[in-house]
Amino acid sequence: MSRIGKSPIKLASGVTVSVSPSNEVTVKGPKGELKRNIDRDMKIEVKEGVLTIIRPTEQIRHKALHGLYRALLANMVTGVTDGFKKQLELVGVGYKAANNGQLLDLALGYSHNIIFEIPKELKVATLTEKGQNPKIMLEGIDNQLLGQVAAKIRGLRKPEPYKGKGVRYSDEVVRKKAGKSAGK
Repeated sequence: MSRIGKSPIKLASGVTVSVSPSNEVTVKGPKGELKRNIDRDMKIEVKEGVLTIIRPTEQIRHKALHGLYRALLANMVTGVTDGFKKQLELVGVGYKAANNGQLLDLALGYSHNIIFEIPKELKVATLTEKGQNPKIMLEGIDNQLLGQVAAKIRGLRKPEPYKGKGVRYSDEVVRKKAGKSAGK
């Protein structure tokens, strides 16, 4: 048995899970609603506030999907109850971030500003305090979408290893390399 796949998912009060005949799982909660198509072979059971996923055989494919879908459904349940947050930090002289609704305006040391459109499912906020690096806060119920958008923003100017300048997650540690003068 998969260690991850066999552990049940406890549903908080106010969370409802429904499975369609085509194996589309819908999770509704206080923060919203999420849908995901699950492989036809996997069976989903909801009993007494506990969600379990059952695999039909011991095939390698079924074992892999068992843990995957359990993790995805657990993230859906967490998303509709608590939601997810990611915070990005801009490290570098002249790096700025501002948002106007769902448009994020970034100055990252290029000859032009980068306008990045945030999907409507996510909330974005920027914070610029004196003496602190500018911060971008992303919030939403879909963990996969949130992580993908945060990774795209980080990819616009990845942290470089010599000075550490770039866009990074607030909890990320950037290992710095010694420069040319370190060898002398």
